[in-house]
Amino acid sequence: MAKGRVSFDQKYCKGCGLCVEVCPMKIISLDTETTNEKGYNPARVVEMEKCIGCASCAMMCPDVVITVERD
Repeated sequence: MAKGRVSFDQKYCKGCGLCVEVCPMKIISLDTETTNEKGYNPARVVEMEKCIGCASCAMMCPDVVITVERD
C-alpha cells in the first residue's frame, strides 16, 4: 500500500475543517492548542504513518495550503 506524507502551510490555513471531513483515514484534525497569526486553529496530521497519500485533503483545500508527497 502506498505511503504518503502531508504538510500544511499553517500560516495560511484558516481552519475550515474541510480536509478533516474528507480524509478517509481520519488522521487530520484542527489543532485547538495552536493559533496562527491570522487567529485560526490550523489543521495538522495526527498519525502520519497511516497516511495513504490519496491527496483528498489537498484537492478539497480552498486555500491550497496542503502538500501531499507519496513514497
